Formats: sequence, C-alpha cells, structure tokens
Amino acid sequence: MDSNIEWINIASSLTELFSAKELVEIDIKGKKICIALHQNQLYACAAKCPHASGHLVDGFIDAAGNIVCPLHRYKFKLSNGFNTSGEGYYLKTYPIKIMEEGIFVGIKKSSWFNF
Repeated sequence: MDSNIEWINIASSLTELFSAKELVEIDIKGKKICIALHQNQLYACAAKCPHASGHLVDGFIDAAGNIVCPLHRYKFKLSNGFNTSGEGYYLKTYPIKIMEEGIFVGIKKSSWFNF
C-alpha cells in the first residue's frame, strides 16, 4: 500500500452513499469530490469539469462508462479521467475501495494543498 495516500472513510455502505442517483458529491476536508456508481463499480473524480467548472454531479454517466459534463457535454472515462470526446482535457481521478469498515477514497497526502 502506498504510504503517500491517506484513505478517507466516506460511507459505511453503498446504500448510505447512493439513493436513486448514480452520481453524488461529497466533501472531504473541505474538498469536493464526485463519486460515481456505474455497473456496480465505484469511481471517484474531481467534482468540477476541467473545461468550464461544470458540476459533474449534475451530469450523467453514458452507456460506455463516461461521466458527461452538464454544461458542454464533454466526456471523461471514469476509470482514468481520459477525455473521450476529444477536447484534450483531463479529469482528476482518485482511487476508491470498499472494505469491511466502509467505503474509502484515497487522497495523496501532498495533494491537500493543490487539490
């Protein structure tokens, strides 16, 4: 395990985190992160689109597993942040895991200052 990553417990279960929506926005130590549930897989990414700061929680996930920004429909692959609609932007992603103790998002310890 990477000692440079701090694992933050964000929920005790999927039902605590999600209701009928597939996207939720959470706050970790004052930082906004978007959590996505697609085909029973969890993903974590920046809460705002890198193009025009659209709130990704207001977007949707397409059939290919891309998160789609509500402002200009830019698409980003949830697994790695790659811009699949071709504009050249990159969406920051975070590791996420489910353990017996709950759901955790991994944040690099040095990134708290340049989120």
